[in-house]
Amino acid sequence: MPAINLTSNVKDNLDFIMHVSKESGQPVQHCYQCGKCTAGCPVAFAMDYPPNRIIRMVQLGLKEHVLKSQAIWLCAYCSTCTSRCPRNVNLARVMDCLRGMARREGIQLEGRAKKIALFYDCFLDTVKRNGKLYELGMMLNYNLKTGHFFKDAGTGLAMFTKGKIKLIPTKNENYKDLAQIFERIEEMEEKC
Repeated sequence: MPAINLTSNVKDNLDFIMHVSKESGQPVQHCYQCGKCTAGCPVAFAMDYPPNRIIRMVQLGLKEHVLKSQAIWLCAYCSTCTSRCPRNVNLARVMDCLRGMARREGIQLEGRAKKIALFYDCFLDTVKRNGKLYELGMMLNYNLKTGHFFKDAGTGLAMFTKGKIKLIPTKNENYKDLAQIFERIEEMEEKC
């Protein structure tokens, strides 16, 4: 990371810090960097910045660095960090908030983050259409969008022959209601 003038950066990005606190509902300024969140995080080893550093970058107003980080996309939302936090900061909610902000701001994702965001989209798309997860449709959609048409085809065939995945999706009886919820959320997001 290049040298950053933190004094002017905090002043310039005070709106960002307050927005993250308000949207996530979490007092990010209360974090005193004990590191318990990172110590307990099962995916910290794969992150470009560990969880406590993400919070610190938010506190310092490093908006661009935070929203472009892969860490916010790798967060498994397991809430181990939240259960360990002595200041009661729900870091999982902060990470979710940051993902939403990155999406709204049109941040161009790279590497694993791009694939994870695409996986989320494919997952939510099948839930929106069927009212529940349709594994085969989701994975076919994901493979088509990533260009890996036959990735895990052997595993998929084995699961299909054992009856673990269905060829045709079954819809939840309330799938239309769920689709309306998705539409309302999309409308609300457009107003933000």
